[in-house]
Amino acid sequence: MPYTLSQKTKAQYPLPKPHNLLLIFVPMIKVYLRQKISHRIQNGHPWIFTNEVKTIEGNPSGGEIAEVFTHDKKFIGKGYINPKSQIIVRLLTRNREVIVDDNFFYTHLQEAWRYRVKLGYIENCRLIFGEADQMPQLIIDKFNDYFVIQTLALGIDVWKPAIVAALQKIFNPKGIYERNDVPVRELEGLPQQKGFLSDPFDTTIVINENGLRFNVDIANGQKTGYFLDQQDNRRKIKHIVKDADVLGAFCYTGTFEIHAAHYGAKSVLGLDISESACTQATKNATLNGYENICRFECVNAFDVLKTWAKEGKQYDVVMLDPPSFTKTRENIQKAITGYKEINLRGMKLVKPGGFLVTSSCTNLVQPDLFLDIIGMAAKDARRKLRQVSFQAQSSDHPIIPGMENTNYLKFLIVQVN
Repeated sequence: MPYTLSQKTKAQYPLPKPHNLLLIFVPMIKVYLRQKISHRIQNGHPWIFTNEVKTIEGNPSGGEIAEVFTHDKKFIGKGYINPKSQIIVRLLTRNREVIVDDNFFYTHLQEAWRYRVKLGYIENCRLIFGEADQMPQLIIDKFNDYFVIQTLALGIDVWKPAIVAALQKIFNPKGIYERNDVPVRELEGLPQQKGFLSDPFDTTIVINENGLRFNVDIANGQKTGYFLDQQDNRRKIKHIVKDADVLGAFCYTGTFEIHAAHYGAKSVLGLDISESACTQATKNATLNGYENICRFECVNAFDVLKTWAKEGKQYDVVMLDPPSFTKTRENIQKAITGYKEINLRGMKLVKPGGFLVTSSCTNLVQPDLFLDIIGMAAKDARRKLRQVSFQAQSSDHPIIPGMENTNYLKFLIVQVN
């Protein structure tokens, strides 16, 4: 059945009219790099920074496709350009023969879907993970028959109508929603916005994960409404939580906590500073029949963990899933201090022989540094650790060697003695 854009989508993102055939003959914008730059770009990284550019042929206003060359005119790749951004070009392809058009995005979406299906991510997954899927700054999360899109750079935002059309053609979804209410878009000269990219639908949906059901608030939840990157890691707690008293800090909507109850925990307490998150977590517990095992308190976890450690409270399992402590390298020391302090407090609340489950979601803290931080916290807490499991994000968020931003999540389970 042929797909046609909804009337709202047509009005919001009108497709270009082929009224001026001379557009076909507009010369491609060409970007030439400086001679003395790192080999990062030629080794596969798709980002080109403004200070790496020597000259530009053409007069880009932003969002156009540009060809990139070395200083001695050797072709590197094609990507979209934005003179207003520090990352002036983000490469889409290394093949000069490839044409970047609607079909380019349709084909890439099909390839990305085949990859997820092969790995077993059929119902819920991150369908497109930006640079890891050769579509920089594009995020698409699939929640059963619903899709949430983020276009975080001008160049990919231009292709939003083509992306929506491709999703409709491949999946015939029940709904598509835009969650571009993120500050990073402003760095690209784009407004923050959110709304329907399909006909309107009820944005509170229910998904299945690991035999459990969870409410997802697509319109108002954090990021795209739900954290799919921990869906595999939530199964890792299965054996350590059986018959345990469990504390979960920064619980958000209670996914780890409800998994703990599902896997046989005796009691589960979740803490979060957001009242709406705790309300949603309680609803999720009730949805799965664990309202008598799980309870949630709206408190500042940083303060409560410190107070309870001084009071000598202890649990069989303590789970920490804090927000990112930094978005910039300038604040990396602040992040190190924050992760060390919160894990130190968590360790003090674990009974000898119990377990600490801890995560970090900032790519600026790479895996080796994260393990060093945990080691420093253990030393200060005077506790000995035994590593049980150390994972990254789920495999529908692929990690590309050499691209640190794709290797962002650290998930660690240790026994604490």
